[in-house]
Amino acid sequence: MRIIAGELKGRIIDTPSWDGLRPTSDRLRETLFNVLAPVVRGSRFLDGFAGTGAVGIEAISRGAAGVTFVEEDRRAADLIEANLRRCGVQDRYAIIRVGFARAISRLSRSTFDIIFLDPPYGAGSLASALDAAAPLVGSGTLLVIEHARRDGSPPDVQGMQRTRVLSSGDSALGFYRRPEAAATEATAAPDA
Repeated sequence: MRIIAGELKGRIIDTPSWDGLRPTSDRLRETLFNVLAPVVRGSRFLDGFAGTGAVGIEAISRGAAGVTFVEEDRRAADLIEANLRRCGVQDRYAIIRVGFARAISRLSRSTFDIIFLDPPYGAGSLASALDAAAPLVGSGTLLVIEHARRDGSPPDVQGMQRTRVLSSGDSALGFYRRPEAAATEATAAPDA
């Protein structure tokens, strides 16, 4: 895997040597960051279910002010740390090694501009992740969840409205905002 753009463009990051971790593909990350390009620079970014850390490291490469990685698996958290070191990233990040739902209490005092979630594929995991993240989504927060295309993302959940869905192969990205932000966004740019 490689970092696609930004100050770390072309850097290679390691993938897991064990089963059970599904890294976000280069192609899907490129699609994601094509959409996020106008808002990622200077943002506070949360990478939930971070796995290899590829999405969060891509955000750092593209100018995010700070990235918080949440990953329960000790091996994956160590892999994120190694990938950050490999890319020469020494600051602008934090790694929280607990399950995403348990991390919410630690994160409740934080404000995020962008939240990216990549829970294990399956309708149950998708719903649980969205429910857990809802308290972190403020009026200016964009939440993006990666999921299996076959599962579909709900049109609204916990007071958030889905504003967009992008598919790539077997995967999809669902974009969510609070209604007041979604209405402003729709007025400004219908496809944002």
